[in-house]
Amino acid sequence: MAARRADAPNWTIPFCKILDLEEAHGFDNSAVVGGMDQFIQRWSEQMSPLVPDPSEKDYLLQPAYAELLAQERQQWAARWRDLLSGAGLQPSTLSTNSDGSPSKGQRGAGATGTVSAPPERVPSMAASPRLDDGGPRFGKPPVGLTIDAPIDKLRGVDSKLAARFQRLEVSTIRDLLYLFPRRHKDYSQVAKISDLVPGQEFTVVAQVWEAREVSLGQRGKLKATEAVLSDETGNVKVIWFGQRYLARSLKPNSRVSISGKVDLYRGQLVFESPEYDILTARQPGLNTGRLAPVYPLTRGLAVQTVRRLTWQAINGWLGAVEDGLPAPTLERTGLMPIREAISQAHYPDSSYNCEAARRRLAFDELLTLQLAVLSYRREREQDIQGIPIKVDERVLHSFLGSLPFPLTEAQQRCMQEILADLGRDTPPMNRLLQGEVGSGKTVVVLAALLAVAAAGHQGAIMVPTEVLAEQHFETVRQLFNSLARPVQEDNLITAYIEPLEHPITVGLLTGSTRAKARRDLVEMASQGTLDLLVGTHALIQEGVELPKLVLAVMDEQHRFGVRQRSALRERGARTAHSLVMSATPIPRTLSLTLYGDLDISTIDQLPPGRQQVRTRWVGPERRQAAYGFVRKQVAEGRQAFIIYPLIDESEAVDARAATEDYQWLASDVFPDLRLGLLHGRMTGRDKDRVMRQFRDGELDILASTAVVEVGIDVPNATVMLIEGADRFGLSQLHQFRGRVGRGQHRSYCLLVSNSPSETARERLNALEQINDGFHLAEVDLELRGPGDFFGTRQSGLPNLRMAHLSDRELLNEARAEAARIIEEDPLLEGEHHAALRAQVGRFLAEASAEFS
Repeated sequence: MAARRADAPNWTIPFCKILDLEEAHGFDNSAVVGGMDQFIQRWSEQMSPLVPDPSEKDYLLQPAYAELLAQERQQWAARWRDLLSGAGLQPSTLSTNSDGSPSKGQRGAGATGTVSAPPERVPSMAASPRLDDGGPRFGKPPVGLTIDAPIDKLRGVDSKLAARFQRLEVSTIRDLLYLFPRRHKDYSQVAKISDLVPGQEFTVVAQVWEAREVSLGQRGKLKATEAVLSDETGNVKVIWFGQRYLARSLKPNSRVSISGKVDLYRGQLVFESPEYDILTARQPGLNTGRLAPVYPLTRGLAVQTVRRLTWQAINGWLGAVEDGLPAPTLERTGLMPIREAISQAHYPDSSYNCEAARRRLAFDELLTLQLAVLSYRREREQDIQGIPIKVDERVLHSFLGSLPFPLTEAQQRCMQEILADLGRDTPPMNRLLQGEVGSGKTVVVLAALLAVAAAGHQGAIMVPTEVLAEQHFETVRQLFNSLARPVQEDNLITAYIEPLEHPITVGLLTGSTRAKARRDLVEMASQGTLDLLVGTHALIQEGVELPKLVLAVMDEQHRFGVRQRSALRERGARTAHSLVMSATPIPRTLSLTLYGDLDISTIDQLPPGRQQVRTRWVGPERRQAAYGFVRKQVAEGRQAFIIYPLIDESEAVDARAATEDYQWLASDVFPDLRLGLLHGRMTGRDKDRVMRQFRDGELDILASTAVVEVGIDVPNATVMLIEGADRFGLSQLHQFRGRVGRGQHRSYCLLVSNSPSETARERLNALEQINDGFHLAEVDLELRGPGDFFGTRQSGLPNLRMAHLSDRELLNEARAEAARIIEEDPLLEGEHHAALRAQVGRFLAEASAEFS
C-alpha cells in the first residue's frame, strides 16, 4: 500500500479514519458526530481537486450520504478509497486488531477533532430508520408469528406493560405500529456546549465527566442525579430530579445525548431533567437529536418506553406490513410506500417527510372509509328490496293546505326528494335530511309519514330522549289541530285528512308511558291500526311489533348505534325505507365522506321571521356583568341556560365541575331564583324530569353540560350563557345557540372564555359574525378537523388517526380512487387487492365493535 505523502491535505487523516470506522460499523453513518454529510460539507472545497471527473462531483461531494443504503454507502466509500490511493495517499492510517476493528490506541486521533472518540461508537443523531423493501434493517416476524401477534412478543413487554398498552387500545404489534405520535419535539439541531444560550432548547452530544446522586431541599429528602458533561468546547451541568438510578447508569467517559431547555443558575449553565440517550452500538438515540415522537400515554407508561418499543417494532416487524395500495394507485398519487410512511410517521428524517407520511396514512384511512361505504351501498342496493309507496297527491295537498304557514322552497325540494325515493322498491330509501334547528325538518318528515299512512302502511320516528319524543308528538298535535275532528289523548292523536275516510292515528311510546297506555299502543301497532308511532328506544324493545312498517325515521341519528338503527328498519315484514334527521349542519365534503351510503337532502333555508340571536364573547372579568344580565332577563319573565364544557358525557370530572358550579350559583349568585342541574352522569329518567321542569317554566335557570345540545325546546328561554366556550367546536356552539331565539322575545348568546388560544379566538369571532349554520360548519371543519366536529364518539366514525377531513384535495383523490377500484373489482377479489381487502375488513370490524 502506498505511503502517505508528506504534503497530504489536513482532511485526509480524519477522513481515512472515518472510512475505516464506517466499514467496521456496517456503514451506519455513525463514525463522525453529526454524520458523514456534515464532514463532507465542511471539507468539500478542499476535497474537490481529488475528484477529476465532473460527473462524479455531485455524487461524491454533495451531502447525501445519509440518504444512501448501506450497500450504496459501501460503494461510495470504495470509490473514495480508490481516489485516495490513486493520489498516493494512505487509504487507512489506523492499525487494526485481529478482528479488523480499530485498535484502542488509534481510536479518536485526528487533527480536526471531528472524529468520534469514545470507546463505543456514536450513532447518527439525526438519522431515523430508513425503509427500503427487502432492506436488512426491517425484518419480518419470527417464524410462526404475524404482524398481528400480541404485543408481549416484543422484547421487554410483560403482562403488566401489555395491560397498560391495552388502555390505549394497543394489543398487537400492528396496533403499536399504528399508534402514531400526537406531535414531534424538534431536537434535531445539535449544538456545541460553547454555543448554548439560556432560555432556548438545544441538543448536546457529550462525554460524561462525572455523575453522582445528590440530596436537595432543606432536609435533603429530594434526591436527584447531578452530572457534568463535556465536549471539546466546554462543559455543562445537568440535573435530573428524582432519577437516582442515572447516577449508576451514567458511567464516566460514556457518551450521551441530551435535549432540553438550558437555564442559568448562579451564573452557570444547567439543563434540568432533559431528555437523554446513553449512546451505544446497539441502541441509537431515540429521545434526542432528532424529531422525537410524543405519543398518547396512560398511567404507568412513559414516552421513552413507547419510543423504544415502536423502534423495535419498526426494525423487527415492519417488513410484514403489506402495502394495500396497488402499484397503479401509488404511481398515480405519488404517495409514499406504506412501510416508509409508517417509519417516517414515527421517526421522520424531516418535517417534510413527516407530513408526506401523514398524507399517505391519511389517504389510506380515507380510501378505506370510502371503499367500506361504497361496498355497503352497493350491497344494499343489490340485495335489499323494499315496498314502493304510491303517494296520494290529494292527501298531501290537503295536509299542506291546513298548515298555518307555507313551506319554504328548501322544504318543498327536500319533500319531493323523499317522496320520489318512497316511490321505488329497490333499493329502499336511505336518506339523510339535514337542517339546522328551526328549519322545519319535522313538517317535511310528517308529510312523508302521512303519505305512507294514506297508502295503508305504518311509519315510526325514533329519537334519543323522552323530551325530544314528546316535542315531536307535541308538534304533530299542533299541526293536526287544523285537521278535521281531531281527538287528543295523553299518548294518542286521531284526526281525519280529506279525502281519506279513515282517521290517521299517531301514538307516543317512551319508557315513561303508563302501563295501560303502553298495552293499548302495542296492541294497536301489532294489529296495524296505529299509523304512526313516535318514541325512544322503547320502539325496538321486545314485544313492540309494526308489521306494516314502511318508513323508519331516526332523529339525531349519530346518537344511535348501527344495530339500533337496523333494528327499527327491520320491525316490518320487509326492510323499511330509512330517513335519518340531523340538526347539525354538515359540510358537503364531510357528509360525502361520512355518509357516502346515504342520499342527502338539505334544508338550507330558515322560515321567514326567524330571529337572529345576538352573540357576544365576554372575558372572565365580565362574568358578574353577564350574571346580572341573566338576572334582568329572569326578572322580565324569561329563562336562561348556563352551559359548562363537557367533551365526553361519561367523564366524571367534568360532571362534578358542573355540579360544584351549580351549588355556587344556587347559594351565592342566584339564591332567590329557581335553578336546575343537568349533566351526563344523571339517569335518563332524571334528565327528562329536569328538562320537563325547565320546559314547563318551573325553573328559571338550567345549569347544564353538553347534554342539552339536543332535545329541548323552550320558547321562553332568551339567554344562552356558555362557560369555557373555547372548549367547544363552532357547530356545537351553534347548536347551543339554537336552543334560544325560538319564541317572540329577543334572545342572546354570551360566550365566556378565560384565555382562548388563537384558533379558539377565530371560532368565537366567527360565531359572533356568522349566523348561518352551514357556513359555520365549513369554518369549523377548517379549524378543528373531523375528530371534534361532532364531539367524541358520537359521529359514527371509526378512529381516524391521521386524516384531516379539511384536506379537500386528499379527500377528493381518495373518493375518486375508491370509485375506480370498486368499478374494476367490486368485491376486491383480485389478488392485487388482497392487502386492501384485509385493510377494509379490519376497518369494518373496528367500526362494528365501536358503534354497534
